[in-house]
Amino acid sequence: MLFRFSLYGFLKNQRYFEPFLVLAFLDKGLSFFAIGTLIAFREITTNVLEIPSGSIADLLGRRRSMLVSFAAYLASFLVFWLADDALLLWPAMAMFSVGEAFRTGTHKAMIFAWLAREGRANEKTKVYGHTRSWSKLGSAASIVVGAGLLFWLDDYSAVFLLSAIPAAVNLVNLATYPAYLDGERQRGVGLREVFRHSTAAITDSLRKPALRRLLSESMAFEGVFHAAKDFLQPLLAACSVVLFAHYGGGEEWSAVQRSTLLIAPIYLVLHLLSAFASRHAHRVVTAVGGDESRAARILWASATAVFATMLIGELTATFAVTITAFVLLHVVQNVWRPILLSRLDTATDGSSAVTLSVESQARRTATMLLAPLFGFAIDTTQANADGQVGNYWPIAVVGAVLAMLMWLRSHLAHKRVA
Repeated sequence: MLFRFSLYGFLKNQRYFEPFLVLAFLDKGLSFFAIGTLIAFREITTNVLEIPSGSIADLLGRRRSMLVSFAAYLASFLVFWLADDALLLWPAMAMFSVGEAFRTGTHKAMIFAWLAREGRANEKTKVYGHTRSWSKLGSAASIVVGAGLLFWLDDYSAVFLLSAIPAAVNLVNLATYPAYLDGERQRGVGLREVFRHSTAAITDSLRKPALRRLLSESMAFEGVFHAAKDFLQPLLAACSVVLFAHYGGGEEWSAVQRSTLLIAPIYLVLHLLSAFASRHAHRVVTAVGGDESRAARILWASATAVFATMLIGELTATFAVTITAFVLLHVVQNVWRPILLSRLDTATDGSSAVTLSVESQARRTATMLLAPLFGFAIDTTQANADGQVGNYWPIAVVGAVLAMLMWLRSHLAHKRVA
């Protein structure tokens, strides 16, 4: 099953549009604030659906939930492909949110259930890090394929259509998972049972101090990361303009093709480093004596340093420093994520998809709030730009402050226990 889980992650990330998503939206005439609002819409729609979808996965079967997810992804990619009018982006994003809601938490619960069945529950960080690394390798492969297709076709919309192919293959992969991974399904389950199951999971999460702390950490780290990460794309596009203007050449290529030549190698390196970081996340825990909380404190300190580096790059308008900080942020996040999920699984019963969906919902709430704010801040700084300061310094400030506060809280809690 480890191969099947890894194949799922590899195929899931064959989203050839992803490194160019913000640029595709800009190409359709959206402002950064409008893009942030569209991202917020995605997050709030997913939030509305995520807890009941997790309950449905627990009560009616996880495989069925995953099949619904990838059917929704397929529909979303097709509408994005057809969306000549910016208004069509909203229903496309709504269908994408359905896919996200029925997926997040569910597949992780299947992995953890398999580990428990195999008597390998103590390998959660290692195995999840391994499967996540294959997801990142899938992202790396999608960069090569997607960039090649975009350079050849010179059309952002086409890569949405081509992303539907691996999604369809993954439907087959998921449909042939062993039946026991569905979990204990219940017959005759209605909306009332789903609501009760969801409410119980949320209440349980809020009552436990350990879970509350983990949820707040997820909001601070994952919320900022997911609200900010895609703004690397226009930064790279702007950098490509400067590089071609300075060194010349490429007159026969369009702006889309020129930006692709820089975005592709940067994102390829980014995803390869992320895969390496995810696969070896368990080594960070091992290096500190198996103490996952201590490993988390080290990562909070690392995140603070990365955002401080980003701020320096923005205040000095140095492309290379800011781009490096964005890449390092991805690396830290891919060490952080397996450790966070292992800590969360330890604090729960280790098998509930809905509990893991609560964490995802908390992170999405933070992203929903931050994405429009970041977009508005970038629009504002861009409008008042004098060329001496970058446009993304508000992201760096918010990220650094939150990371520092989380490190301080974790440090003080450790001292109290000691």
